[in-house]
Amino acid sequence: MAGRNPWSSYKQVAAQTASPGHLVLMLFDGAIRFLERARLGFEIEDPSERIECIHNNITRAQDIIHELNMSLNMEEGGEFAACMRRLYTYLDKRLFESNMNKEPSGIDEALQRLGTIRDAWRQMLQGETEAAPQNLAA
Repeated sequence: MAGRNPWSSYKQVAAQTASPGHLVLMLFDGAIRFLERARLGFEIEDPSERIECIHNNITRAQDIIHELNMSLNMEEGGEFAACMRRLYTYLDKRLFESNMNKEPSGIDEALQRLGTIRDAWRQMLQGETEAAPQNLAA
């Protein structure tokens, strides 16, 4: 019987027990991680490996961006949700272009924009944690 990968088990439990806000943060982190891997793919010398690495990682990042886009609450989110939908659609287009042309500019742009949003999201979550009342019972 093969042993389970402890890191895989940890990630699964973390995803199952995370708050919705932390799940969104995990999605941003995942998209950024895949885009960084795609960016590193340009350094691979073997052409077929390079193309496969870039394609697979861009596609995974696009899947996450699509999930973020579909999770927007357009009814209650107002102008913010509409703005985020336009951004996600734009990033998907830029990543598609980078994947088709095997050029890094769309990846670089997506990394910059998603990194900014992820950092703001993380700060917002930290602010919620700090504002939550502390349990003073011993």
